[in-house]
Amino acid sequence: MRETHRPRETAGDSGSGLPQHRPGRAFVHASGASGSGTPHRSDGRPPHTPRGARRPGPAGHPGTTPPVPGWPASLSLGVLVALFALITWQVVAEGPLIRLDERVGESLFRRGPAGLTQLFSDLGGVPVALPVLVCAITYALWRGARRLPVYAALTMAAVPALVIPLKVATARQGPLTEAVNYYPSGHTATAAVAYGASALLLLAVPRPAWLRAWVPPAAALLLTAATGVGLVLRGYHWPLDVLASWFLGPVLLAPLCWVSRGPRLRSGEPRATR
Repeated sequence: MRETHRPRETAGDSGSGLPQHRPGRAFVHASGASGSGTPHRSDGRPPHTPRGARRPGPAGHPGTTPPVPGWPASLSLGVLVALFALITWQVVAEGPLIRLDERVGESLFRRGPAGLTQLFSDLGGVPVALPVLVCAITYALWRGARRLPVYAALTMAAVPALVIPLKVATARQGPLTEAVNYYPSGHTATAAVAYGASALLLLAVPRPAWLRAWVPPAAALLLTAATGVGLVLRGYHWPLDVLASWFLGPVLLAPLCWVSRGPRLRSGEPRATR
């Protein structure tokens, strides 16, 4: 067999063997005038633009990706506040939402194992929830945190300061009783803030290796949900009493959450240098 030798191509050849420029492919950047054949960015900026030189997006916000942090959280808090205000208005006005709430509640009362539902409802009591928060505050202080425990204690103190006046102002009658001042659920709000603040403290300070980051928030959600379910099934609260406190809890925890996400120095980690 004879070997077929491929003809050598010179730089001036324009045969099909030459590499073709593909549109959209990045090329080696070279400084040159426009029209010299060297690809340029369409906006005239250099390939590596410093952050400070980027053009702002709509409404003066930086045009960076991902979007400016804080917007989704603020929007979520706004939705929670609006829902809480809607339920409160319905309670005061005794609107159609309240009548639906009472029908749903009457169909749920006294359902489920009495011992288990009572245990769930007790999770929102001060004798149970407050010691959990105290332990988390003590641990955070031991791990060197100073400001976060103070914020956590103030957040817990905000629960009765806000819930008790709302109870008196709305004066909603409770289920299975002639007593009033049942809206919103104080046990549910206590559970949401106590367990939520404990989770935020544990996430903000160094913790044991076996304690995964998802465990504290998951436990806080489960304990808060169990408290509300137990209160309704035992007939201690209407469903909307519990739902309103579920909406109120994250709003009260928002300042502590923002502070806990601030810069911090974990033990054993070197301080960042520039």
